[in-house]
Amino acid sequence: MKLGIVGLPNVGKSTLFNAITNAGAQSANYAFCTIEPNIGVVDVPDYRLEKLAEMYSPDKVTPASIEFVDIAGLVKGASKGEGLGNKFLSHIREVDAVIHVVRCFENDDIIHVEGSIDPVRDIETINLELLLSDLEILDRRITKSEKELKGDKSLQKEVDFLHRLKAELENGINARAVEADEEESEILSGIGLLSAKPVIYACNMCEDDFKNNIDTNERYNAVKALASKEGAQVLPICAELEAEISSLSKEEKEMFLSDIGVDEGGLDLLIQRSYDLLGLMSFLTAGKPEVRAWTIKKGTKAPKAAGKIHSDIERGFIRAEIVSFDDLMLYGSMQAAKENGKVRSEGKDYIMKDGDIVLFRFNV
Repeated sequence: MKLGIVGLPNVGKSTLFNAITNAGAQSANYAFCTIEPNIGVVDVPDYRLEKLAEMYSPDKVTPASIEFVDIAGLVKGASKGEGLGNKFLSHIREVDAVIHVVRCFENDDIIHVEGSIDPVRDIETINLELLLSDLEILDRRITKSEKELKGDKSLQKEVDFLHRLKAELENGINARAVEADEEESEILSGIGLLSAKPVIYACNMCEDDFKNNIDTNERYNAVKALASKEGAQVLPICAELEAEISSLSKEEKEMFLSDIGVDEGGLDLLIQRSYDLLGLMSFLTAGKPEVRAWTIKKGTKAPKAAGKIHSDIERGFIRAEIVSFDDLMLYGSMQAAKENGKVRSEGKDYIMKDGDIVLFRFNV
């Protein structure tokens, strides 16, 4: 799964990407510093793996991971090719969800392409470019569907929905905020519209505001109000601070955050929120060889989850022996959990839950 980091130039995208991945992406005070997207794969923080590692002393611990793509800054006219915009829009098209970094900090030494700090205006600038690009794609889809409708009247609902969708986009409504039933949602997912992608707005603050002034920050609250209207999430973050502490050890980072009165780093929250935004969760396997988190979509049934480990396990699935992480921690061992009736035998229709610890039984 890929998440694209987007925003106007000089809002802190590459600084945030560096903090997320420690990849050393180029970051400088001029537009289009990033042209080709930088890519980094990072671990999804999961305290459960640490607890299981203490219990099993495994040879290996493997967390879930997620891929971040640092996409160049967009500007007005990107949908018409301004600032190499078409190329950058194509990079957004390839990701599953978007981290939209918006500038909420003052710094006279870092130029802003619009000359002033206004995160809502900046969001609307980029959203407009995405909508303009989407309308071009939608027009082509409508032409195709109307042509096919002449020979297949069952496509009438699709054509009607496409016209309603176009009207909403022309009114400045992002595709992700357009009401759609199950069938219409399926149509929408097949078009590949940029404004349909789920979004987290990362409000990039100065260190002082991040420590002391989040809830009363006018810019942050303005972004929250906008996001609530369009079904997006919002997260305050200080990219500069996260970049500073990204190289610290886990213990040093916890001590630093405690000293400044922050319970959890914005970066860990961003990664966790991104994982959730994509509708993902983890089931766990645990033993002496390896403790591991496996990524699946929410709603996945047991055999499909088994296929994440190996296709043979899915093909020969018999049952899944499952204990919840909380129950295993409560009783202290798998044997004690079994004795207390907390290890369940589940069949092919079982829908996996986040934090299930699983042993799959299979025969091929």
